[in-house]
Parts: sequence; structure tokens; C-alpha cells
Amino acid sequence: MGESRGSRAMFTFLASWVRPAMNAMLGKEWLGQDRLPRGTGIIVCPNHVTEIDPLVVGHFLYSQGIMPHFLAKASLFSLPVVGTLLRTIKQIPVERSTAGANRSLEAAREALAEDGGIVIYPEGTLTRDPQMWPMKGRSGAARLALQTGAPVVPIAQWGAQELFPRYATRFQLFPRKRVRLLVGEPVDLSDLQGAPLTKGTLDTATDRILDAITELLAELRGEDAPAERWDPIAKHQKPTGRRFEVHDDGDSPAGPVTGDQL
Repeated sequence: MGESRGSRAMFTFLASWVRPAMNAMLGKEWLGQDRLPRGTGIIVCPNHVTEIDPLVVGHFLYSQGIMPHFLAKASLFSLPVVGTLLRTIKQIPVERSTAGANRSLEAAREALAEDGGIVIYPEGTLTRDPQMWPMKGRSGAARLALQTGAPVVPIAQWGAQELFPRYATRFQLFPRKRVRLLVGEPVDLSDLQGAPLTKGTLDTATDRILDAITELLAELRGEDAPAERWDPIAKHQKPTGRRFEVHDDGDSPAGPVTGDQL
């Protein structure tokens, strides 16, 4: 079907500002573009190591002719200017109520029907792994994939964290950094399609997605990934927020741990 004229025009306007800035700050090496499905909407699942990852992935997808759609807090859509912008480029509002979740799903379906790329970070937040490998994930990407049948494309990227380290307050511009991005084959979830969306089904799908991302990242880094995926809850870490480090006594300075799978 393709992206609407208004949405594409706004993407073009934003890209005219963002792409030159990204190219100036960050060299790039993109690999595996031929693995991107064409003529269909896709769910893009990258690893998450720094706050500027969405710019890196959005830059890549736009350059491949795929309009990127990110999940954003529903409250942002009520802001006068920001809300209008987000609605125009059809970003996906995330709400916690049942009715809100249904609206989010419908917005996601619309973006997929227009051959867009919905970007979902399966980890849910920046990785807590000390070596920055993908950590235990959440089920949102798997749920959307099984509800819509859209292909899930794993992506690994490495190097952007040198330009803007995790939870940094400023860019490290010099010397100029380089990001490498590798696209994998779509994750095979065919045996799970049509199955009840139980925790077991969603966990299986989520693990497959994260396994694919981890394998790609190991290739990019030229290193072996850990045998066991980092689990923030098991490590007594808060699942969101900056203050998540584990004290020597095993307690987190950030308060109680939650186990919500959003």
C-alpha cells in the first residue's frame, strides 16, 4: 500500500535535518540490507546499547526506503507540536489500559499495512549486561508478530555507544566514531502462528528473536556471546531507569525490583 503522502513528506523533511547530522558525527557500515523483506510491513528488532540507537536504526531504515515507526509514550501525543508531529509520521502510542492497548495494536497494524517498519527493542530498555550483550527480553515484539503475522527482522548494531555512551550527558565527537549495523534473516516463528498467546509461547518467540540478535552482534564484535543471557531481575536490578547498578551486598540502589513483561 505504501506510506501516506503526508507521512512521507514529513519523514523527508525530518530526514533533511537528521541525516546530515548523523553522517557528520558517525561513520557507518551497513551490512545485510538484502535480507530486508520488501513489499510488506516488518517488525524490526535491534539490540539497545545507547539512547541514540533509534536515530541509528531510523537513519538506516529510511535510507532503505522503509519508513520507521517507533513506540512512544501516549502522553507525548497530547503535546501541541510534538503530538501533531508524531501523529503525522504515524508513530505508535503506547497505553496501559485495555482500550489503549487495542488502539496501539490498530495503529501498528495500519503502519504494517502501509509497508512501514515498526521498531521494537525486545529488551525494553538499554541493556543492563556489563559487556553490553542483549539481556533477557520482554514479549511485546513477539506478541505483535504473532498477532499480525508480520516478519520479524533482527538487527545488531555496534559503535554508536562510543559516540554517546549509555546514560551519558554529552556526545564524544572526537575522534569521529563509526557504527556497524548487520541485518539478519527474518526469525522463523511459523510453528507458533495461530497458537494461544500463552506465556510459554511468547517466551519461546522472544528467546528466538533475542538469540538471532545476539548471534548477529557476536559476528559484528568478533567475540563469543555469554552462555547465559543477563537477567536484570535475577541480578536484583531495576528494569527501568538509570540507577540500576548492583551493590556488593546484592542490593540495587534503585529500590524494589519489578517483573512486569510489557
